Amino acid sequence: MYFLSGWPKRLLCPLESLEQPLHIQTDPQRAFFAVLFPSQLSIWYCRPSVLIVSYKELSKAASQFGPYKQAEWRPDSTMIAVSTANGYILFFEIPSARDKYLYEPVYPKGSPHLKGTPHYKEEQCAPSLNLEVKKVLDLQASITSLQSMLEDVLVATADGFLHLIHWDGMTNGRKAINLCTVPFSLDLQSSRAGSLLGFEDVYIRDMEYCATLDGFAVVFNDGRVGFITPMSSRFTAEQLHGVWTQDVVDGTCVAVNNKYRLMAFGCANGSVQVYTIDTTTGAMQFSHKLELTPKQYPDVWNKTGPVKLIRWSPDSCVVMVTWECGGLSLWSVFGAQLICTLGGDFVYQSDGAKKDPLKISSMTWGSEGYHLWVIDGNSSSNMKPERNANNEAQQFGILQFQFIKSALTVNPCMSNQEQVLLQGEDRLYLNCGDAAQTQSPRNTLAHSEHNHSRERGPFSDGSLDSQGLSTLLGHRHWHVVQIHSTYLESNWPIRFSAIDKLGQNVAVVGKFGFAHYSLLTKKWKLFGNITQEQTMMVTGGLAWWNDFIVLACYNLNDHQEELRIYLRTSNLDNAFAHITKVQANTLLLSVFRDIVILFRADCSICLYSIERRSEGLNPTASIQILQEVSMSRYIPHPFLVVSVTLTSVRTETGITLKMPQQACEAESIMLNLAGQLIMLQRDRSGPQIRDKDNNPNQRKHLPFCAPVVLAQSVENVWTTCRINKQKRHLLEALWLSCGGAGMKVWLPLFPRDHRKPHSFLSRRIMLPFHINIYPLAVLFEDALVLGAVNDTVLYDCLYTQTSAREHLEVLFPFSIVERTSQIYLHHILRQLLVRNLGEQALLLAHSCATLPYFPHVLELMLHEVLEEEATSREPIPDPLLPTVAKFITEFPLFLQTVVHCARKTEYALWNYLFAAVGNPKDLFEECLMAQDLDTAASYLIILQNMEVPAVSRQHATLLFNTALEQGKWDLCRHMIRFLKAIGSGETETPPATPTTQEPSSSGGFEFFRHRSISLSQSAENLHSKFNLTKTLSMPSGPSGKRWSKDSDCAENMYIDMMLWRHARRLLEEIKLKDLGCFAAQLGFELIGWLCKERARAARVEDFVCALKKLHKDFLWPFPVIPASSINSPFKNGKYKTAVGEQLLKSQSADTFVNMELDTGVSNTPRSRSWLGTISSSQREIDTVSSHGPHMQDAFLSPLLSKGDECSIGSATDLTETSSMVDGDWTMVDENFSSLSLTQSELEQLSLELASKGPHKSQVQLRYLLHIFMEAGCLDWCVVIGLILRESSVINQVFSIMQSSDIDGEICQNIKTGLDAVDKWASTDCPGYKPFLSIIKPQIQKLNEIVEEQVQPEAFQPVNPSKVPEQANPRAEESRTSSSHGTNPQCDAGSSNASRHEEDKAKTEEEDSFQEGSYDCVVS
Repeated sequence: MYFLSGWPKRLLCPLESLEQPLHIQTDPQRAFFAVLFPSQLSIWYCRPSVLIVSYKELSKAASQFGPYKQAEWRPDSTMIAVSTANGYILFFEIPSARDKYLYEPVYPKGSPHLKGTPHYKEEQCAPSLNLEVKKVLDLQASITSLQSMLEDVLVATADGFLHLIHWDGMTNGRKAINLCTVPFSLDLQSSRAGSLLGFEDVYIRDMEYCATLDGFAVVFNDGRVGFITPMSSRFTAEQLHGVWTQDVVDGTCVAVNNKYRLMAFGCANGSVQVYTIDTTTGAMQFSHKLELTPKQYPDVWNKTGPVKLIRWSPDSCVVMVTWECGGLSLWSVFGAQLICTLGGDFVYQSDGAKKDPLKISSMTWGSEGYHLWVIDGNSSSNMKPERNANNEAQQFGILQFQFIKSALTVNPCMSNQEQVLLQGEDRLYLNCGDAAQTQSPRNTLAHSEHNHSRERGPFSDGSLDSQGLSTLLGHRHWHVVQIHSTYLESNWPIRFSAIDKLGQNVAVVGKFGFAHYSLLTKKWKLFGNITQEQTMMVTGGLAWWNDFIVLACYNLNDHQEELRIYLRTSNLDNAFAHITKVQANTLLLSVFRDIVILFRADCSICLYSIERRSEGLNPTASIQILQEVSMSRYIPHPFLVVSVTLTSVRTETGITLKMPQQACEAESIMLNLAGQLIMLQRDRSGPQIRDKDNNPNQRKHLPFCAPVVLAQSVENVWTTCRINKQKRHLLEALWLSCGGAGMKVWLPLFPRDHRKPHSFLSRRIMLPFHINIYPLAVLFEDALVLGAVNDTVLYDCLYTQTSAREHLEVLFPFSIVERTSQIYLHHILRQLLVRNLGEQALLLAHSCATLPYFPHVLELMLHEVLEEEATSREPIPDPLLPTVAKFITEFPLFLQTVVHCARKTEYALWNYLFAAVGNPKDLFEECLMAQDLDTAASYLIILQNMEVPAVSRQHATLLFNTALEQGKWDLCRHMIRFLKAIGSGETETPPATPTTQEPSSSGGFEFFRHRSISLSQSAENLHSKFNLTKTLSMPSGPSGKRWSKDSDCAENMYIDMMLWRHARRLLEEIKLKDLGCFAAQLGFELIGWLCKERARAARVEDFVCALKKLHKDFLWPFPVIPASSINSPFKNGKYKTAVGEQLLKSQSADTFVNMELDTGVSNTPRSRSWLGTISSSQREIDTVSSHGPHMQDAFLSPLLSKGDECSIGSATDLTETSSMVDGDWTMVDENFSSLSLTQSELEQLSLELASKGPHKSQVQLRYLLHIFMEAGCLDWCVVIGLILRESSVINQVFSIMQSSDIDGEICQNIKTGLDAVDKWASTDCPGYKPFLSIIKPQIQKLNEIVEEQVQPEAFQPVNPSKVPEQANPRAEESRTSSSHGTNPQCDAGSSNASRHEEDKAKTEEEDSFQEGSYDCVVS
């Protein structure tokens, strides 16, 4: 509502004075303020803050009168009454010296400011004033309180008398009333008006007049409080009657709020008790209390001392309270705390030292509440003002605090907007972001539809008025708009501001006229004719209607009240305005759809229809009066009406069901009368509905029923005119802000499935709920409340200790205002469940289930109910937790909600939670069935804490196996560690398994995150890696000291068995790609395991089947033979063969992707790839393009690299679906002509490209080839060699078979397999025939070897312990591709140097996969 801004300022006094100020008081117009010293009175101008005149009492008179105490201004600011310590009242007259000004602004030459504008002098120049003592009055008793009334000044004295003194006719004597003769009772209806004050020494200590209650709130010297009201117009003792309350016995001071009819009594215990007067009985009725809570202020809540001063702001929306011990606190009208300087940065320095709180001896609000003038009590006691050597103006103890406030405080019609708008004295703060950047889809939709809405009527689409969430919540910073200085100079202060529905235009109203600003063009529009601006005074606020500004003003020239409408796009001039004359002074204005509602000073409400007319160049708006409603019977004083709005809210839903089109009509008037929300509904009981056909406008003139009070203590009301069939609950509700009591929502209740509503079920329900922020706007569809909050920043370290005393930057922190928001949906759902309205709660929740934070809403509700009930000391007769648990099961997020809630609550409450929601074992199994492994992992932690280790091991095994099958490697790594922890007895300290919010999180697994050691290295080598020493472990599977020092541990064996079983299954199902991924992700020592399984699982049973499966898995195209050279691709445009067509149909990229999705491998987020990136130089030389499994036509485009080789076709993306078989060759790069290639060369080249698969697959296959070669699985090497169609690989295999003693079975198996492949190639895939003929000599040699039957025992892979590292596939590729047909040395025996390079490359590749993006395909 109100927020502190920046640092306070200190006033400089130009006069020499040894006295300290003791009292400060602004005049009723808040243009001047008077400062009292013990023997001096000064009048200052507010803006700029300059001294105008000062009156110094002569020493003789000063000793007679005594020091000055208190000052009161006459309502017309022409006189000041000053009370003195010895019982004198001095009346000062303030004659103005006409046309004499003390200060005038000086403008630079050529500046556009004209001095000829009307009111120029009054606005911008401080006038010259004089002070003359007109009259001195001696009351012969100490004066305790001074209070100005309209024609009189009321004085209370310590001898128990009330003196009524006329401002003018002071010589006519005065009325003095003895308080002992005033009857007091508890209410005005009391039969016996017995006097309460029937003893001598009672007098009034403090009092204040309340115009709207017509009486005085008084505090007596004994601490009792009361209210004195004159029973008739004559002010005599017989006509006065007092009421008092028995609850307050320690009153110290009082302040009244005229707008809300409240009396705030400060008490000696530091609290403020706020009372109102019951209109029926006249008794004092308790409203609420303002007090610090021990929860928020544990140190000072009971150490503040008595309340010293209370001051309501000029707009009556907030109250400032200060205590004897110091400090300031700001509260909203019904008790929501906004600011308190007794905590945080106000009390502690940046080094933690405690500061003295600011003690205040007097304070007063400045114009429109933008400033608070404060007299610093600290300075008066310990600082003697001394003029320094430079004779500069001295600083003395008057501080000015600066505030910014919500536009709702003065312009309540802003409450149907979704924007937060704050106004400062020279700038506006908006939360709608930059209008030029509309990032959110909702917002762009709103923009596009805004243009068409003119023809269809402005409210035909709900999305029109709703701004995007990202714009309204995007960041914590405000969009600050500086108000145009030209307008501000002559029209300070800003009184009203308004923003349009889309948050793109703002308008401000100062003293005269108005101005508006576009956030899109960043430009202000001001009146071209200054006279028009200065003769118009806006009285009732302003509002936007589409592109028009609607405002109620007073025309100073014609002395006429008017309603004006200006078009935003045209020049700001009365010629373009539509002006309607209005009968009485307008106090409030609001717009609902196409209706303008005015509340006038004669207590009547007037409805106008507004219509857009496109005539001529500029469209105009026309206005017609619809209806007048007199409210004078219900409203005692027009000033008490805080806001008036039209809404479509009504109590009966039956009509809504019959005629839904009427739901958007103006159904009722909401009136906030001094905090009471009053509703006037249309009276539909008459015959008007039936007669509607005769006159289409008839329904608009339906009369209103008698008013009904909906709620008390209401500060703000929010409602919207949008319609959204999906979220009717939220959009047809009424939102109320009730200060310290939180918020309330008046929610409609709808019968389900259009059934007849129960007769006993009310149509609406009022639900209260507490929120932690002060609400400034409601986002209806998004179930969010927007607000603002004060924050502070300390800068005291910038100054040295010596100068620290003077600097306000040291004494006070810098205050900033931050945007904030809060979800409220869980409060409403909970309130509905408490009231057994579960069906309504379900309807509401389902309508909001698409909100991004809906899971958080369910979690919050469960958490709050659990905390309350589980920690309650008394047994709860009707617990809500089972109901909430049952409610949450209606949503698919049930399992996550429960486990998130459990993980965030302490262990002691788990039994209570799971007693309501179900056994965690059952919930774990549900997660597994639903394939939600990450949530299951979270349940595992709960099981580990609540069950014996055997149970959690059993469940962990289940989860581990499932994770292995689905390829969730991150989870697998966590599960291995988890199983280890259970095995090694670490059950007391549960290991952190991943939270379900981040499946890829590796909290506590830095070992994997930064792993750059080779596959066979153990965990303890992580440290030795950094010492550049290398230890090698035998290939004994993952248990090789990786998981624990105790490698014989049964737990290791248990984990290894599961890993081996999974690897065996993958190999049997010929899923080589998955096997490679599995080995790289989990650090599985593939080579060592393959050595063991060489004759069992690692044998290839069916070569043809394996070949086909690998082609499919690695997206590798089957080879094709050109039909003839005549059938070249350039002649046919498309190159087709029957085989190619058949392959394309059977093996498209889609089937591969689907296959991966089905196995669950592709859609798991990965944190690493098992083959990493290749250096750029190698990439340039490469002749195969990098690839993903997406379809794309192949283009040939020559790319000349910087290297020596010409890389042709690296722009060709090939999968088996987009290979040359179906490549579109018609689009060839235009640079093609520069290459002199013959047609036959091109055909050869294209064939080579067509027969290669994706680059990734090639790297993966070479890596697997290397692994199988190391492990001695020669049959697999042959299969991969066939796919790559590289004879060098086959040669290498056969040379190993010749050079070593190989198991005869392996040779026999390879021979049989190759024969099968040859047979299959002859019938099904002739593309393989050329390659098979190339390796025919080797096959013949193989036959000889098989016949020789070499003994199998002799074979052992060379150095298996040194070789398990992954080789550099690129190096291998370059070797093999450069030496086609040659027989390179066996890889297993390559030199240590090259092995070291391979290690390095391998670790880099792994890292890149570890840190890379989560790709579906293993890279």
